[in-house]
Amino acid sequence: MERELNFFDLCVLTGRAIGRGCAALGRLLGHMIRLTYRYWWIVITLVILAAAAALYYTREENTIYKANAVAFLNGVSIQQFEQAYAPFRSAKLLPEDSQLLQLMKESKVSNFNTYRVIDCLGDDVADKIDFSGSSSSTDTVNVQMQDRICLQFRIKSRHLELLPEVEQEMLSILNANEALQRAYKVYLQGMEDQVKFNHSQFVKLDSLTTHYYFHGHPGSEPLGTVRDGMVFMGDWRVHLFLDEIYDHQTHTDKMDQRMQFATAPVVLENHFTLDPNPVNGRKKILFLFVLMGWIGGCVLAELLDKRKAINAWLKA
Repeated sequence: MERELNFFDLCVLTGRAIGRGCAALGRLLGHMIRLTYRYWWIVITLVILAAAAALYYTREENTIYKANAVAFLNGVSIQQFEQAYAPFRSAKLLPEDSQLLQLMKESKVSNFNTYRVIDCLGDDVADKIDFSGSSSSTDTVNVQMQDRICLQFRIKSRHLELLPEVEQEMLSILNANEALQRAYKVYLQGMEDQVKFNHSQFVKLDSLTTHYYFHGHPGSEPLGTVRDGMVFMGDWRVHLFLDEIYDHQTHTDKMDQRMQFATAPVVLENHFTLDPNPVNGRKKILFLFVLMGWIGGCVLAELLDKRKAINAWLKA
């Protein structure tokens, strides 16, 4: 009769499996160390070759950098932009006469990606870029901005002079997209109308500060004010509307700033800048190559150590 596993039994089995895995790994490392000691000339040779390959791969002219830029989407949704950006990922749908297509075929630029921009404070200001892809569209704290997106591609250090050319070519292809152009025209008309409305309302709000009103205190003897030959009962006061004017001016300034960026469906907030940490950093690549060289040397040493058994198996 089978017995059902409870949570404690499951934890015990998991712990035993982890323990067996760690013990097996320890035995494997011990065996590799013995092989390194016995066949050190093989292992060291492969480690030196791997280190030389790493140094060659990470030479200065072959260093690969990530280029990043934050783009404004003027009336374009994230979904529309991703559809227009799809050809850059595979280069299959780019125009044949495109200079960017030629650069991608020659491996001068590669790995075009997009990442969501996060607004942590809810003030419509980009705070960070979600390079790890861990943000959620339903998160109410780390909100994914709907009008900004980060663009990224990789470029080798010996081709850095092509950075402005790649940027211009990308924007030309994106802004020529018909779907993005339609969305942009609707957005631009709405923005122009809103900017005009904001400025007209500001003039009306400012004009209210020139009007006076009279306020009488209940239970007190009203004061009389003579103006233009007439007597007005109550306090003569001026309503300045300073808080309302300040809030409206702040909103108007934001809209004017957005209007300055609304020159095309996709506009870069900043030019493409290089990540200071290269993709193929020397320390990281050297460690990986040396590790692979050591593993490869141990495999060759194991084959040499078991050569008699392998020969017997092949002749059987």
